[in-house]
Amino acid sequence: MIRRATSNDLPQLSQLFDAYRIFYRKPSDIAGASDFLKERMKKNDSVIFVDDDNETLTGFTQLYPQLSSTRMQRSWLLNDLYVQPAFRGKGISKKLIEAAKQLARETKAAGILLETEKTNITGNQLYPSAGFVLYNETNFYWWDAK
Repeated sequence: MIRRATSNDLPQLSQLFDAYRIFYRKPSDIAGASDFLKERMKKNDSVIFVDDDNETLTGFTQLYPQLSSTRMQRSWLLNDLYVQPAFRGKGISKKLIEAAKQLARETKAAGILLETEKTNITGNQLYPSAGFVLYNETNFYWWDAK
């Protein structure tokens, strides 16, 4: 069952978030993951959807609100999407994406933006199958503050 995460989910959600970060080659930090998620919930900075399979969280997605000046509308950044390996291939990612799309509709957003690494073969197959279009008309730049 897909639903919005609550503070009661933090212990399991922090484990999922930590596994997600490890997938992207970041060091494990469950306490930091818990603090980060708790702060997002407290400040209402993001919307987190979870898949709850009989009180076991199997996956999550986290979206951050953005504003589009050219569209003069809100949009959403689907920043995180992760499903535990044992639960992959069961359509959970698509259900989480559908929850994100419903959020966009409910908030009258222009759409949803996401980014994934070119090497993420599964994600690069999933997103087009979920209706996302690869946008090649702009360059993506990053400045690292370190």
